Amino acid sequence: MMEKIIINKIKYTDAHALFEFEKTNQTFFELMVPPRDGEYYNYQHFKKIHQSLLNEQENGLSYFFLIRDLTDSIVGRINLVDINQEERIGHLGYRIGQDHVGKGIASQAVSLLIKEAKQLGINCIKAKTTSNNIASQKVMEKNHFTYLSADQCFFEMNGEQVYFVYYQWDGN
Repeated sequence: MMEKIIINKIKYTDAHALFEFEKTNQTFFELMVPPRDGEYYNYQHFKKIHQSLLNEQENGLSYFFLIRDLTDSIVGRINLVDINQEERIGHLGYRIGQDHVGKGIASQAVSLLIKEAKQLGINCIKAKTTSNNIASQKVMEKNHFTYLSADQCFFEMNGEQVYFVYYQWDGN
């Protein structure tokens, strides 16, 4: 069953709820992506990181969104980062909380992010995922991202040999 969601740009007042979401899902996230610096999970340090993200967002360098369910709980986050101002290209990243995977949230969130990107004048979104993350590959395909390529070099993550797979969405 598909859960209804909304996405909203992060705000200063989101820091504590976002910190709790990240802490709660730390072990789950680290199964799929390299671990964050240990200081990330110190709230005082996290608030500094949060403020720097808000600054990036204010300057149009990146946009950070929280994915919320209809009870206003954070179920994930989705970002457009490293925006090339001239070419209007951004890079996609997202995380869905462990209790919310398999419910279509990532696909919906990417679709909503594409709408936001269009309003922000972003013409192209690049994405990458690991070769073993079939769910993310399906999310890209459902949202009309084009498969570009795959790395030839493997790296080890959680005892498995994986490589990056690259996708791109063109809004033109």
